[in-house]
Amino acid sequence: MHLGHDAAVPSGVSRRTFAALTGAAALGALVAVPRATAAPAAAPGLDDPAKKETAMKLVSSAENSSLDWKAQYAYIEDIADGRGYTAGIIGFCSGTGDMLDLVQLYADRRPGNVLAPYLPALRRVDGTDSHAGLDPDFPRNWRTAAQDAVFQQAQNDERDRVYFDPAVRRGKADGLRALGQFAYYDAIVMHGDGADATSFRNIRERALWSAEPPARGGDETTYLDAFLDARVWAMKQEEAHSDTSRVDTAQRVFLRNGNLDLNPPLDWRVYGDSYHID
Repeated sequence: MHLGHDAAVPSGVSRRTFAALTGAAALGALVAVPRATAAPAAAPGLDDPAKKETAMKLVSSAENSSLDWKAQYAYIEDIADGRGYTAGIIGFCSGTGDMLDLVQLYADRRPGNVLAPYLPALRRVDGTDSHAGLDPDFPRNWRTAAQDAVFQQAQNDERDRVYFDPAVRRGKADGLRALGQFAYYDAIVMHGDGADATSFRNIRERALWSAEPPARGGDETTYLDAFLDARVWAMKQEEAHSDTSRVDTAQRVFLRNGNLDLNPPLDWRVYGDSYHID
């Protein structure tokens, strides 16, 4: 919905050590060195395909009240949050620049598409809630474009570039497993990663006032509790986001259950609706 490090630690690999000659060569003695035990493989991060699919469903349950996130390519409406039109699989907004970037990418890949003529208007309304130059036909043309696989892929790619990939990188750098990486992703989707007090980076900084992430020697559950506290604070600063159930009855539930790897089955509630993933 808004615009907004490090390399992941590789999992262990099998190693062998071989018998070595010891003592005088004349003795020809061979001493066997025991085979090293392989380090246990790290649990999949949120960028694992199955985990990523779960993340898409979790966000869609909060953003669109549905687990069918692929049905949201055509979604578009003004939800009266001061950001103009909100649309697509991640809530690209006409007032926050990410919709402009998406439509520009689509125009680069499919010149002359039905949304390309709106680029000048999207530049003008960026930073506002205005529909000037977009009404009355922009929503209809968005839905038409959403039937094009090229536009669908453009939405996927911008979601990953702006939201998903940065969240996963930061989460891994902080030593967080899949649940923590998801908490970061959901926060970036809603709050962006700008300089304002309620942006993702400042939510994270607020959490760091009271807890350290695992990469700094802290306890993962304690840190995630602090991060979710900071997230709830940020949500309550804005009326449009004041319902905190996507944290309270979803992410908190997984955390209380000790499900730091975000393994199914998962049961949660958002805005009073119940959801399940096997």
